[in-house]
Amino acid sequence: MTQTTETAVVAGVGVLTYQAIPAAELDAIRTAGRDEAGNPLEVRVLESGGAPLRCCLREARAGERVLLIAYTPSGTAGAYAERGPVFIHAERCAGYLTPGHYPPGLAHRQQVVRAYDRQGRIADGVLVADGRHAERVIAVLLARPEVELVHLRNVGYGCYNFAVRAGGEQDL
Repeated sequence: MTQTTETAVVAGVGVLTYQAIPAAELDAIRTAGRDEAGNPLEVRVLESGGAPLRCCLREARAGERVLLIAYTPSGTAGAYAERGPVFIHAERCAGYLTPGHYPPGLAHRQQVVRAYDRQGRIADGVLVADGRHAERVIAVLLARPEVELVHLRNVGYGCYNFAVRAGGEQDL
């Protein structure tokens, strides 16, 4: 993998794009006052930090206002379309500003890298120790012709963290 100041480029794969939950989806949930499962939104103020925020791909800080919502990430289908709990900021934030790089605020976390094919089915899953290990695994998985995208998930609870796609132009 070659790292430039702008993006991560992987031989045979191209540009990797690390994707937070799209701001427009989160705006719609906040405006509706309910998550996709119909649960009413309840603002929580965190006494201690550490909750991974899927809107900006970093850990929450003590005192931040957050929402815990039910969310189904895109790219999966059928039985593989898992809905689960994710933390987001209670109000819109700047989002994830460096989509060409692995999120540094989550790089210390052990995670599962789960690959999905074009039909949204699981193609593979690999436990990784941290972000550096994850970057290598992501590159290998996305180089496989049947793999469309990967999701990174927490080990303990299995919650979705973010998606990674290869190739094409980045939406910066």
